[in-house]
Amino acid sequence: MTPSPTTSKAPLATYLQVAPLTIVLFFFFAVPVALVVVVSFFRYQMLVGIVPDFTIRNYVDMLTNPTTWTLYLSTIKFTLIVLAITFVLGFWIAYFLVFHVRNLLTAIGLFLVCTVPFWTSNVIRMISWRPVLGTEGLINSALLKAGVIDQPISWLLYSDFSVVVAYVHLYTLFMIVPIFNAMARIDKSLLEAAIDAGSTRWGVIWNVVLPLSKTGIALGALFVVTLVMGDFSVVTVMSGGLSGSATSGIFNDLQFLNYPRAAANAVILLIVVMLIAAAIFRVVDVRKELVR
Repeated sequence: MTPSPTTSKAPLATYLQVAPLTIVLFFFFAVPVALVVVVSFFRYQMLVGIVPDFTIRNYVDMLTNPTTWTLYLSTIKFTLIVLAITFVLGFWIAYFLVFHVRNLLTAIGLFLVCTVPFWTSNVIRMISWRPVLGTEGLINSALLKAGVIDQPISWLLYSDFSVVVAYVHLYTLFMIVPIFNAMARIDKSLLEAAIDAGSTRWGVIWNVVLPLSKTGIALGALFVVTLVMGDFSVVTVMSGGLSGSATSGIFNDLQFLNYPRAAANAVILLIVVMLIAAAIFRVVDVRKELVR
């Protein structure tokens, strides 16, 4: 039985459709990552630069250096704290927009309000927290005038607290959007059926809304984890140099032109992020949920 012309043309059309994306991913992702991996096995020599000799010394130095472990623990700490806060904020904001705002135009308008911070650059958004959290900022001034405190609170700015505040401000939207999309697909009759069956409002959220939103939660968690672990500017600016992260270590190596060491650190960070992503997708099969 000979295949029909339509059947024989189908694979070619499929390949042509995926070809542009494949080319972009190859030249702008696969090739750069491969170059970073190759350079991570090179040797760095003072006053000479990169020496193309195969060595694993960069990885040994990174994994045996206590500073590296301290930076990665700091990065994971920030990631977990920001992930928890953005999940709580993102879930309840999305829940409110989907199930409590009856007017579609109002919901869209409120959703656009959440995107207002993205109309400016990250640097401006970070700097805008300084007059709010500083010792002479709005919060300290208000507390002093109200008689709540006798002297300004110094840990509001240039501390881990200010770093977390900036991260939450920058990345909460990346948690709201996927959860909002997942909740918007939930059939409202399921909630009514659960209430008719005697379930409380919290029971409906726990047994119906939360399980059906797990795809959006997984995607939002992936976005937040990759963004926080791949950022160094927020930690540098908001902590005043008092805190560090894995990417700040990479930046310091680049400043000293030690590209092999920076590449090795980048490969280790990539592996850590991929392991976290694999764990998230292990819990939630995103591909299976998206085709439902």
